Amino acid sequence: MRKIIRVVFLILVVIVSSCSSTQSLQEYYVDNTENPNFLAFDIPTSILNLELTELTLEQKSAFESLKKLNILAFQKNLDNVAAYKTEKANVRAILANDDYTELMKMNTEFGKAAIRYKGEEDAIDEVIIFGDNKEKGFALVRVLGKDMNPAHFVQLLQALQKSDFDGKGLGVLNEFFKK
Repeated sequence: MRKIIRVVFLILVVIVSSCSSTQSLQEYYVDNTENPNFLAFDIPTSILNLELTELTLEQKSAFESLKKLNILAFQKNLDNVAAYKTEKANVRAILANDDYTELMKMNTEFGKAAIRYKGEEDAIDEVIIFGDNKEKGFALVRVLGKDMNPAHFVQLLQALQKSDFDGKGLGVLNEFFKK
């Protein structure tokens, strides 16, 4: 009888420990879309104003692998400093998950940023950009696609620099960073 109880107990421990209590990034987005501290929106790739006929094969491949961008930005003010710290810690905990591989960190004129990805190195399904500015807040950008190749993104960024994309259509986000 004790053996059976031990086996049942062991099975329960394995089941409970295998269930993850960590919130996924997608769940975090959904949970905070109605939160007044956040700005949340999806951006279609068509907003980038890239003419496919003017792109090289690598640039076309990179562009066609993109589906959309999800943006969630926490706008910090004097009334939500505690919430800012809590939410920033929540995001960092999610991104610390083994599912995300860090690609790079950088310091910019806007603040600190980190880029991570989910998937295989040559077939990325999701790129995460997390930027933080102590005065303004933070932004979390999910670049969603299928089998994205990081080497092609350099080509795509070059094409974006040559395009007539001026940030129009990103009004709310532009205002967020200008404040």
